[in-house]
Amino acid sequence: MSDNSSRIKQEIKQEIKDTIHKVKKTSVQSIVTGRIVSILPVVILQGLIIYALARWLVPFATLFYSVLSVLSALIVLILISKRDEGAYKMLWLLVMFVAPLPGALMYLLYGNKRTGKALEQRLRVVNSSLPITLAEDAEIQRQLEQEDKRVAQTFAYVKCITGFPVLRNDTAQYYPVGELLFEQMLTALKEAKRYVFIEYFIVQEGALWQSMVNVMEQKVQEGVDIRVLYDDIGSIGTFSHKNRVSLLKKGIKCEKFNPMIVLSGALNNRDHRKIMVVDGVVAFSGGINLADEYINEEHPFGHWKDIGFKITGDAIRSYAYMFIEFWNASSFDQITNELIGKDYDQIQIQRAERSDGYVQPYYDSPNREEAASNNLFIDLLGQSKDYAWFYTPYLLLGDELRDAFVRSAKRGVDVRIIMPGIPDKKVVYRMSRSYYRELLEAGVRIFEYTPGFVHAKASLVDDCIGTIGTVNLDYRSLYLHYECNALFYRASLLADLKKDLEASMEVSRERTLQDENKGLVHNIVDSVLRIFAPLV
Repeated sequence: MSDNSSRIKQEIKQEIKDTIHKVKKTSVQSIVTGRIVSILPVVILQGLIIYALARWLVPFATLFYSVLSVLSALIVLILISKRDEGAYKMLWLLVMFVAPLPGALMYLLYGNKRTGKALEQRLRVVNSSLPITLAEDAEIQRQLEQEDKRVAQTFAYVKCITGFPVLRNDTAQYYPVGELLFEQMLTALKEAKRYVFIEYFIVQEGALWQSMVNVMEQKVQEGVDIRVLYDDIGSIGTFSHKNRVSLLKKGIKCEKFNPMIVLSGALNNRDHRKIMVVDGVVAFSGGINLADEYINEEHPFGHWKDIGFKITGDAIRSYAYMFIEFWNASSFDQITNELIGKDYDQIQIQRAERSDGYVQPYYDSPNREEAASNNLFIDLLGQSKDYAWFYTPYLLLGDELRDAFVRSAKRGVDVRIIMPGIPDKKVVYRMSRSYYRELLEAGVRIFEYTPGFVHAKASLVDDCIGTIGTVNLDYRSLYLHYECNALFYRASLLADLKKDLEASMEVSRERTLQDENKGLVHNIVDSVLRIFAPLV
């Protein structure tokens, strides 16, 4: 970055304060209403088609019923034999037990991973012609094996499942709150020379977003290519077609990921990633979305505790790769060699004189046979010796991950989970608390952050290995969404993460088994809620 960074930081702080008083937010209700109205004709058409088919099938009702009955039985057999999360399978088995025929149809439409195959196929086609490759170096894996063979196996597993390699970490700066991370993002945006890639689950009109738009509009006039990719469902109440058109008029390219055009199972597969890449010089990721509560300019749920990081070196290429793949699958305006450089793999990325441990950025896909982050967390818990600490806003664990927490605690590992003290979604919060008793009984310690809501997603094991990214400890994040995560080993930012975890626990209330003595009715309600956890 340039020498005038400190001056730019001061300008940014003042700009944010000034913008807060100028921004007039778009009504969330009007945005949602507009989105519903826009898709209503398609929903009505789908309903008419289903009604027409039902009328046409009346003469063949017996045959139709028989076929669906056989289909239901086949689906049950397939579910039992599939390599899938046990809680998810049990939910669908229960649905088909209660209502076999509707249950079979619902599973085919929404429960089967094949419903997202069209989306995955687009990504696969694009992937074969990307103007960028991953910065893989087999020598790094060999060196890691010499340092710690068990850890090297963990990185090799993630590479096997996701395709993303382990890299030497150049520099990685940890930020314990969203407002500090955002300052760095805005600084990097101001210093952009060639291109900026921005990909977020939620984009919302407000002080944060307007500050970015002001800078982006200026940078476009300077010839910088700026592209914004947002999730259509994630931003359904915060970012409208009108907002997108406004960006396009300013010269800022903008696309939505997996748009809600028809009702299909692929609507479950959301882009929950948070990525910003500037010029191949720096990349940002972590938990914050582009909305004011993430930098504590608004306080709907008390203090918003979020984290993130800035990274340099070869890891930037992994994040650029993620963005370009999704952008090219979502837009006709493809990213080509002309934009990022004909010899991107040979580009002289700014590097520190000495590397700072190892890093492996990767992303999860709901269409892979194995859930990379879920299995990674199980692996990290399994290899932990002294402690394993986690940040998560939601705690809806599958059977295997829950058992991994329990096993680690029972063999004497100091296992801790930091959760929100003020919930953003009360039903999900209640579901999360339904897991407390069995975890506490095993010796897992659970802390609730009293100042407000924890949106951070991180893990740290034995001072040496950990993750920071967008992955919550819930079924939707672990199995249904596209997520991005970074696995660090012996990187200095892990020490900063540990200090932050300790500081958060100091202002948190630790839950006890006595807190969970709620009575029979409460426990029955929790058991019922747990059944539906895979759908939340």
